[in-house]
Amino acid sequence: MRNTICFRIVVACTFALALLAPVLYAQNDKPDPNAVPAIDAGIGDCAADFTVLDSSGSPVYDAKISVHIAYGTWSLHKMDLQVGTNAAGKARFTGLPNRTKRGLFFNASQGDRQGSAFDDLAKTCKAQLTIQLEKKTQ
Repeated sequence: MRNTICFRIVVACTFALALLAPVLYAQNDKPDPNAVPAIDAGIGDCAADFTVLDSSGSPVYDAKISVHIAYGTWSLHKMDLQVGTNAAGKARFTGLPNRTKRGLFFNASQGDRQGSAFDDLAKTCKAQLTIQLEKKTQ
């Protein structure tokens, strides 16, 4: 008798979890729009924090910031990274190399707007950069 009751309880709990699992997963799957997105290059100690603004000075959500990194002896190693901005127009690159041959150009875009920023990591290892997006010129 006890085995039958325990079995029924286990089956009922398993069934309830199977029904709730997609709901619980969907709730945790949504990213926090206020968390600062970051990507780690893993090749140094430098970082670049970005704020992306539109032409009126308002933050731009989900602007894509990309960078091409050539590093190492004779710049033989190459890496392309991209991160999107949060609701406050902020994003971060970490683990950038301590120096590069020519510095780094960061390009940001969203829709028909674009902008860029430059950082010489040998001079500014922990950079705070602002990119203002303007309409693309054709």
